[in-house]
Amino acid sequence: MKQDVVHIALVVRDYDEAIDFYVNKLKFELLEDTYQPEQDKRWVVVSPPGSKGVTLLLAKASKPEQMDFIGHQAGGRVFLFLNTDDFWRDYERMLAEGIHFIRPPAEQEYGIVAVFEDLYGNLWDLLQLKDDHPISSRLKALT
Repeated sequence: MKQDVVHIALVVRDYDEAIDFYVNKLKFELLEDTYQPEQDKRWVVVSPPGSKGVTLLLAKASKPEQMDFIGHQAGGRVFLFLNTDDFWRDYERMLAEGIHFIRPPAEQEYGIVAVFEDLYGNLWDLLQLKDDHPISSRLKALT
């Protein structure tokens, strides 16, 4: 059997401001932006550059109770983990783009990591896993 998680829904306040952040600041690729008239919403999908794995579905909050989760989807924990092939290149570029890091870079047994906030306050790890990390071999198999 083979299955894949293809999207993770990220609740956002506004499609266009979210696209601006993810595409222009994080340099993600905009894979789809399709209006769905029957539900009066957009299907907006972004992905890190060169990624063949999971994508983010930018889902605009459509009910008052969904608004409370914008920026708090993981209850204050790191929510998403962005692995890179060059930590320092991406860290410096993100700083130049004004991305706010709440924890500075640190060497860990699994690689190097720093924690940043997206435009809504969700926490992300920017990380570069060591080559011998089990996830590194899985990622290499995708390329």
